Amino acid sequence: MSRQVVLDTETTGLEVAAGHRVIEIGAIEIVGRRRTERRFHCYLNPEREIDEGALRVHGITSEFLADKPRFADVAAEFLDFIRGAELVIHNAAFDVAMLDAELARLDPSPGRIADHASITDTLAMARQRYPGQRNRLDDLCKRLDVDASQRQLHGALLDASLLAEVWLAMTAGQTALALDGAPEERARAVDRVRAAGTIRLRVHRASEAERIAHAARLAEIEKRCGRAPIWSREAGGGTTAPTPGA
Repeated sequence: MSRQVVLDTETTGLEVAAGHRVIEIGAIEIVGRRRTERRFHCYLNPEREIDEGALRVHGITSEFLADKPRFADVAAEFLDFIRGAELVIHNAAFDVAMLDAELARLDPSPGRIADHASITDTLAMARQRYPGQRNRLDDLCKRLDVDASQRQLHGALLDASLLAEVWLAMTAGQTALALDGAPEERARAVDRVRAAGTIRLRVHRASEAERIAHAARLAEIEKRCGRAPIWSREAGGGTTAPTPGA
């Protein structure tokens, strides 16, 4: 069964080359297109100042991070959590570059993120699906009817949670129903689609006028053909139109 880890980070700034660091990691686990209770979340002491621009985005201060663990303290647990999964990240190049730089600082280095998990970039997916449109996470939430009303500031765990819903919505059509498979496989496939929120049947019942018109049409077909339409016979015969107001 497929396993995804939807991941987001917050950082001290935008430039890896300038020595900027990861200060928050949020990750949500999805197995078989269902969110599990497992998640990874931590704040990190970056041992450097936070750029003003970054502070305006996420609101995480140096004072708040002063007593938090270093990346080296959580690296093993983090790698255990993502190992073997498909990492789902919005603008993956940025987050992966930041995490790779953190891994490179370890002694010995455990390699790169791509050595432990595959990577899917939802920004690239969105640009392919919605060319010429804005494809920030906020934009995708609005487009796909994902409630992002709590997102006043960026936060790794909140953004990972929103991205999980966005990814499920964006990939819902890729779920194979396997209708020619075994009954239990078909049932599992339908459950996966329902979990993604893609089966939303809306029933529009015929009005009284529409039912009268339909019955009259069937009666006309029966008169012209000398017998009732086959679907009327299979449904139990009679096509006599009801009397209006009866």
